Amino acid sequence: MPAQKRKRSHWRRLLSESVTTLEDLPLHLPKDDRFRKLLHQYPMRINPYYLGLMGQKDDPIYRQCVPDLEEISNPNGLEDPLDEEGRSPIPGLTHRYPDRVLFLVSAQCAVYCRFCNRKRKVGRPGMVTAQSIREGIDYIRCHKAVRDVLLSGGDPLLLGTRRLHHLLREIRRIPHVEIIRIGTRVPCTLPQRITPRLARMLGEFHPLYIHTHFNHPLEITPEATLACGRLADAGIPLGCQTVLLKGVNDSPGIIKALMQRLLMIRVRPYYLFQGDLAKGTAHFWTPVRRGLEIISALQGYTSGLCIPHFAVDLPGGGGKITLLPDQVKWQADGSFLVKTYEGKVFHYPATGE
Repeated sequence: MPAQKRKRSHWRRLLSESVTTLEDLPLHLPKDDRFRKLLHQYPMRINPYYLGLMGQKDDPIYRQCVPDLEEISNPNGLEDPLDEEGRSPIPGLTHRYPDRVLFLVSAQCAVYCRFCNRKRKVGRPGMVTAQSIREGIDYIRCHKAVRDVLLSGGDPLLLGTRRLHHLLREIRRIPHVEIIRIGTRVPCTLPQRITPRLARMLGEFHPLYIHTHFNHPLEITPEATLACGRLADAGIPLGCQTVLLKGVNDSPGIIKALMQRLLMIRVRPYYLFQGDLAKGTAHFWTPVRRGLEIISALQGYTSGLCIPHFAVDLPGGGGKITLLPDQVKWQADGSFLVKTYEGKVFHYPATGE
């Protein structure tokens, strides 16, 4: 087999060797029939690369990918927390905002994250079909207000390179589509997928942006660094959408280290998300004030490049809003008092009145 072909197929081999059953998981879980019910409802997949990042039970990697009975014993949460189905004119495409759509093009992920807001669908046959993709492209073609298309899933980068090329080509041929974005966790969970061939192919479709997803400094490895470097070298801007997760990264120190390391691998911190209110994920939820405290703790102690927007995606389909720490106290004359990161209070005069 030629060396180039071996490199291209390595990621597929890793994916095929993923742990999907409790028997194959090299960690002790209590014998409990509820786990089988859990995996039937919410499938497990952990590829060998990501499994290799796990140090011990309940560490930040373990918590993100190993099933927990809380997923089925805690009744809190919503099946479709963002009301994607209610804003889907056709299956697999959500049109919440006037000028952009979310287009599901894959049902598979390299790792099935236990906190996923789409865990009701991911890993299930029929979520994405050839017909749903054709209908999605037709919908975009017929709606000229759509200038921005976000490919999601599942993970779009688990599509074969040829298939992904065909999809991107069809979208890029639509005159009113200005921007294509790809939401993917592959640079973090299966960086071997980011081959030179894939990076070159993606570079044919500028302006193209990639939103990736790292949650903990342990995920920034030499392999992830290489993957992100290949994408950046192809001229693709990279942003990170981190999710705030209880017991994984809900501290200023961890988030600060993560954001600083992301910049070192040429990934710009973009969003720090409050965890969505998805059913089966309540054990990951943090108070909203915790996110605000973390953002406040970053300000002044690291560069602005390292500080993401703290965002909440409103349940019921209200969309994203960004929240800021409460630092401003308005005065009657239009001036305000503001507290700095050192706790000092400064007065800013009224302007433009």
